[in-house]
Amino acid sequence: MSEHDAVALAERFARYRTEVLAEVEPPGPAAVRRAVRRRRRRTLGTAVAAVLALGTGPIFGYAALTDPAPRPGPVDPTGTPSASPSATASASPSAAPTSTSPAPTVPDGRISRAQLLATPVSLPPWRPGPSCPVTDTRLAGAATRDQTNVLQGLAYGDVDGDGATETVALVHCLLGTGGPEQVVVFDRDPAGKVITLGRVVATARETPQWLTDVAVRPDGVVRVQVADIAPGGGWPGEWSQRQWRGYRWADGRFAQVEGPTSFGPNPHGMNLVVTATDLVLDTLPDGSRVGTVTVRIRNAGTAPAAYVALRLDLPAALRPDGDGWSACRNEPEATRQPVTCDLNRVEAGAEVRLTLGLRATAGAAVGQGTADVDARPMDSRFDFVAEVYDSDNLVKIDYR
Repeated sequence: MSEHDAVALAERFARYRTEVLAEVEPPGPAAVRRAVRRRRRRTLGTAVAAVLALGTGPIFGYAALTDPAPRPGPVDPTGTPSASPSATASASPSAAPTSTSPAPTVPDGRISRAQLLATPVSLPPWRPGPSCPVTDTRLAGAATRDQTNVLQGLAYGDVDGDGATETVALVHCLLGTGGPEQVVVFDRDPAGKVITLGRVVATARETPQWLTDVAVRPDGVVRVQVADIAPGGGWPGEWSQRQWRGYRWADGRFAQVEGPTSFGPNPHGMNLVVTATDLVLDTLPDGSRVGTVTVRIRNAGTAPAAYVALRLDLPAALRPDGDGWSACRNEPEATRQPVTCDLNRVEAGAEVRLTLGLRATAGAAVGQGTADVDARPMDSRFDFVAEVYDSDNLVKIDYR
């Protein structure tokens, strides 16, 4: 084989390998890299083939043409390997994007006493009749004149559940020596203006006639201490029955949610009125002297008297006589002075009438004069109960 033939055979062999690998190798960066390496080997392979052809002759060239082509090697990946599922971080619910818009600011409804006194406010209507102003009015810190809205107490708490504090005020409409009261809640609008949220409770002509204290629990319940009867006109405040009642804001208004809803009869609400006839004694054939006193006891008050203690401060010579004393719970003592008679319950508006006989033994000195007939109410423990009008519990009678 001539040198020309050997060179041609080497070129043909290189061309064959190139065509076979091009069909097997997929496109991609790895194939490009191999193509570059093949180009470099092609020049070297051509030179080697020429040398071999010269040294070995036709037999080596024939073997190269008849031997099968080598199996292609592994193909490098052409893309970027993806991470395995175990290496991929799953999205956490807490990592979800949140809204960046700021939450609306709830106005602070805490209003100091000084601010409230300096700010015109509107109040829920007072009960019908002569009353204090309700629109754009200033509250007074103390009673200064008639028809003045007086601020009597303050409390603070979140009463409407908006997360901010409101102001709870106890307001008294001064009318003479008395007047109605109400508990009102104030708040602020987004512009900072003081507004009226609503009325919690107000006094009534019957009960409650008096509001004495106010507080706010952490759960938003407004607690108001109410009393059945307002002091004044001879009625001291310690006689009033007091209760704590709870109110909650719901559906645009305050409604009572706990505590009593009514009062029982106030024991000081009774008013016993006593009348009695004079005692005129007649002399009997045996020389003794006898007579009767008619006593009427009327309960003109609003509460019942559990018991009534009747006392007749007559001369010791006059002792109980006859069946008229059978209404007494006790046995009138013949020698006790004054003579007493304990009566059972007298309802409001009811009247007890007693005709009580008295006797003086023959020769006993009675004379003539005046005596007290007195009736006093008692409670269930037999303790005396004070009345507002007690001057009508005692009456003087003549005896002769």
